[in-house]
Order: sequence, then structure tokens, then C-alpha cells
Amino acid sequence: MQELKTDVLVVGGGTGGTAAAIQAARRGAQTILVSEFEWLGGMLTAAGVSAPDGNELAAFQTGIWGAFLRELQRRQPGGLDHAWVSFFTYDPQIGAEIFADWVHALPNLHWIRGQVPLEVHKQDDRITAVRFADYRIQAKIILDGTELGDLLALADVPHRWGWEWQSEWQEPSAPVAPNQLTQTYPVQAPTWVVVLQEFGEATAPEIAAPPDDRPDQFIGTWEGYGVEAFLNYGRLPGNRFMINFPQRGNDYGHQLDRLIQSASAQQEVLQEAYWHTQSYARFIQSHLNRRCGLADSLFPRPETRSPTAAIGGGAFALHPYYRESRRLWGRVTVREQDILPQTGGQVAPLPIDPTGQVAAIAQGNYANDHHYPGMTLPLQPKSLRWGGRWTGTPFALPYGCLVPLSTTGLLVCEKNIAVSHIANGATRLQPVVLGIGQAAGMAATLCIEQACQPDDLPIRLLQEALLQDSSAPAAVVPLFNLPPEHPDWLYWQQFYLDRPDRYPIDGYCSCQPLSRLALDSSLQQFTGSVQQQGWQEYTLTRAGTEPVQLVTLHAEVDRQLQACVTGQRLTVSGRFNRSGNWVLVEQMD
Repeated sequence: MQELKTDVLVVGGGTGGTAAAIQAARRGAQTILVSEFEWLGGMLTAAGVSAPDGNELAAFQTGIWGAFLRELQRRQPGGLDHAWVSFFTYDPQIGAEIFADWVHALPNLHWIRGQVPLEVHKQDDRITAVRFADYRIQAKIILDGTELGDLLALADVPHRWGWEWQSEWQEPSAPVAPNQLTQTYPVQAPTWVVVLQEFGEATAPEIAAPPDDRPDQFIGTWEGYGVEAFLNYGRLPGNRFMINFPQRGNDYGHQLDRLIQSASAQQEVLQEAYWHTQSYARFIQSHLNRRCGLADSLFPRPETRSPTAAIGGGAFALHPYYRESRRLWGRVTVREQDILPQTGGQVAPLPIDPTGQVAAIAQGNYANDHHYPGMTLPLQPKSLRWGGRWTGTPFALPYGCLVPLSTTGLLVCEKNIAVSHIANGATRLQPVVLGIGQAAGMAATLCIEQACQPDDLPIRLLQEALLQDSSAPAAVVPLFNLPPEHPDWLYWQQFYLDRPDRYPIDGYCSCQPLSRLALDSSLQQFTGSVQQQGWQEYTLTRAGTEPVQLVTLHAEVDRQLQACVTGQRLTVSGRFNRSGNWVLVEQMD
């Protein structure tokens, strides 16, 4: 067994772990990243969900998340406008290449693949090292970036799994007591993603039947959508379709407690989830007259000691898309109230620490989205109309949700933050977890620089480091009209950190509108008559064509659209998305 020492050790090469390792190394710390799989990026790549949700508005495209989007746009032929579930869909191979290139560009970042944590070594309450099959790695600060919070269990760090009742935090959507839903699903259902390929005029090879092939359970999966809209939900470049569909689809939720019981029990769930998706893919193919088949060459067959690797690869993601993990008992727990809009407003309250200072270190805005196959959970609404479409209430996460209550030498950087089961539905999304990872990686390096433990790190020091990072500055205060390219971006971020009482409940700061004079040559122009169909609902009718929806991710364009009146002649510049039948407006004349 090889003995290694480093400043920062990140265990897990998923979305949060990858961001944490990159950020720690960019800041200058000697960093080791240990991943189970050959691809980095987790949900965004190896788990196949190359259609990220949330933080889609221009003002929220900051930090490593914003840099990832810009690099995808540069590398992905044909752009990112393909599906209707997300504004950004891409070949997951390209996403994995981006993360690998960023890692390889950092000489102080050592990436070890094909290893999973087996044991955690502690000295009193401090975590000091992690043992893998081939390595024992000692570090000053260790980050748990595993998909299921494995280090929390191995180190006996207090953590949660499953539901909390309403009496604990008075969350409006939490159940009062155990019921059929909570007993059937201890956590949200994971999904094993598969990617199908359209074969055109040819007939696709038949998808083999799994041992447990039950096509009847999928009848009605595209009801209310139609088959074409169903396929276009997750359309990828190259006439491929990401299959990650919740309605009678490939979410899998049978006896999910097995995920944390033993290696063999976990393997049972994974194999069942894989076969469930295989059966679903076969069902889809049979109803499309074999128009589609498996995109066999998409995911690699990884060489790793993990038993999971014997399942994934080819057209199937390397591992499931986990929506929920073990969750830390942290210094601060994010509750449902922390992600809901303030009364009369459009943003959640900023997190405030006991000294009265803003504790925000990452931001998100997605709806509170929960997955329980065949069942629904009524949730307090946090969606709102903006830019001609639905988006979610912006919220900020506090530093304390990354920090264990008593254990030192450890930070978390994935879905394993201190968050309630209910609020996890909004904090688990890919861009949010990238932000969590970036903040955790920066915090770990600052702890090295300051010779302190995570619970002693001044939060404002972390906030300033994120805001002024030389590679990927990250916003910590959500504001609809403050895109990262605004000349006063840093001023207004710092303004609300200093004056939280001035934070506007509508989410709009008093900055001057950003002048967007340069027009992207790849944009198309669309001229027609605009119709106001309702609040924040616009269509454009052009001669001889069906009306198309107008949507935008830019606050200034949103303001202009609100000022339009029905019948007005309008020219917009943007990109047409056939799957969603919308024009994503970048600029208006």
C-alpha cells in the first residue's frame, strides 16, 4: 500500500468533488482527488444527466458553473439548445473532457482513479487520513465528495438519512408523522440514465431483455406529452436522447435503505435499477418500431475495483443519478423556509450567522423537485414566472452547512451537506453542487493558509476569495439583474454582504442596466407580431409560421418583454429551440 501526504484530499470525483479539487488546486494547495470512475463530474457526466437544471439565468452563471457552460458552448458543435427540459444539453463525453483537461492543467493536483474509501483514520475528533485499496492518504483537510456521503458513515460523523417530521423545524411541507409515502421511500428515487440513438431509416438492433422485464409498468409514460415531446425532453446533439423521465419512467425506488446497509445490499439496488432502465429502454424501442437503439459507444467501460463498474458503460451511465445522500449534521441546517420566497418577494432571505453577518457561500434557484415513483408530495411552491417562462426562487446556502458539528479536519462538498430532506429537493441540482464544491475547495485551502480548522475560518474571508477568484469568480448573493460581466458586479455583491438589511426582496439591485451592444454572429433574427398571452408569457407570430414562445435568461431583455403590448411589431435576436418551440432571446431591437 502506498502512503501519500497532501494538504487537501478530496474523496469522490462527482460534481462537487471535482469542483472542490479544481478550486483547491487553483488556489495553490497541494491536492489529491480520488475518484471511483474514469470520468469526473458525476451528475453532469458519469451519471449521464447532461441536461443540468437550475442556475440557468445569466446572473447565476458564475463561478465554475459559469466557466463550465462557456467551455461547453465553445466545444459543443451545434451549441446547447437541443432539449426542452434544460437550456443546456451536451454530449457527456465533452463535459468529462472539460473536467479532465482542467484537472490535468494543474501540476499540484494529483488525480487517482478507480479507488473507493474503505476506512477513515481519526485522532480524537479530527479526521486525518483515508485508506483505499492501494493507498493510505493523509491530509490536513479532507473533503467528502462521495455520491452517498460514504466518509460520514466510515468516520461515524453524525448524519441524517431520510425524512424529518414537521415538529423538528416547522417546515410547511414536511409530513406530520410517518405515512405511506415516507415508509415506501426513505429518500428520493435515483435514476439509472440511458442514452438512445436515433437510427434514421435503419432499424436499430433490438435491446436485450433484462432478467426482470416488465413493460406494463411503463404504459402511459408519455401520456400528456406525445412521443416526440417525450424524446425531445432530453434531446442531445447527434440525434441522441437522454432518458431520465419521472412519469412511469426510469426512477427506481424499491427498498432504498439498502443503499447504505452493506456493499452487497447496495449492489442489489444498483443491479435492479440498471435492469429497470434496460426494461424501460426496451419498452421505448418497441413502441417506436425500433427507430431508436442504444448509443453503445457513449460511456466507457471503467477499470475500477468498484462492483458498480460491472454494470454501467456503453449507452448506460457509469452510475445512477443519486438525488439524495446521507446528510451531515452540520453547524447550520438548510430548511425549507430558507429556500422559499420572503413574503411579498421573489427571493429567499439571506442566511445570517449569529453575529449578524451574511453567511452565504453558494446560490441556487431551482424549484423544490422531489421524485417518488407513483406518488406525489405536496410542496410549498417556490416557482415564479420570469423571462417568459417558469424558474425558481433564488436562495443562498450558508457556510455552516458544509461544516460538521463536532468533527474537525472535514468538509462536505456534495449532496451530503446539512440540509433537510424537504429542502434537499432544491439543493441537490448540478449547478448548486458545483457551487458547493467550489466553496468547500476554497474553504479547505484557506484553512491551510490560515492554519485553522473549518469551524474557525472567517466566513467573510471565504466570501471575498470566491468573489475575487482569478479563474472563476463566484457570486454568493443572488440578484436577478447582476450578470457576472457587469462592471459593478463585485461592488454590489460586497454591498449586500455589508448591508444585509438592504437586500431587496424582489431580487433586483439598483445597478445600471448592462448595455449589450456586441451581437453574437451565431444568433438569428426573428421579426413578427408579439402577443401577451398572460403575465410573463409571450409569443411571436411570423408570416406563414406558427407562433413561437419568447423566453430569455437576461434581466434587461426580461424588462423589455414586459413592456411589449399585443400586436407590437418586434425584432429579436436569439436561438430557436425546436424541441421547446421557443426563441431564446439574447437581444431586442
